[in-house]
Amino acid sequence: MFVESILSGKGNTVVTASPDMTIGEVIAELARHNIGAIPVCEGSKVTGIVSERDIVRHLAGSAEGFRTRPVSDIMTANPKTCTRQDTIEKAMDTMTRGRFRHLPVVEDGELVGIISIGDVVKRKLDEAEQEAGALREYIAS
Repeated sequence: MFVESILSGKGNTVVTASPDMTIGEVIAELARHNIGAIPVCEGSKVTGIVSERDIVRHLAGSAEGFRTRPVSDIMTANPKTCTRQDTIEKAMDTMTRGRFRHLPVVEDGELVGIISIGDVVKRKLDEAEQEAGALREYIAS
């Protein structure tokens, strides 16, 4: 199974932020779309990513003027990415080792989607259920 199988089910639409958006604007986008992370892009090139976890960590340091600062102040620059042709296992390993839950999907330097650990786990569970069904059918015949 490949990352493409996740994107084909959920689509390629990605909410993005620009580096000069304020943290307050990004928080509003996270809430509006009920998502946990937003890639930060210049055009279609991913330059960073900001997650709810990044916001909470930085908010704990200094809350004064926090919402008006640019998101580039707190984003993770040059985030890990994957391609549509990467295996789901590779994407899962990247997220597990890096201890993050969202992975932008990039092709030819351009953002084409984003996957979450939830997407990966769901796909792995679906795959396991299909294998179990095939085994039950084989045994019954």
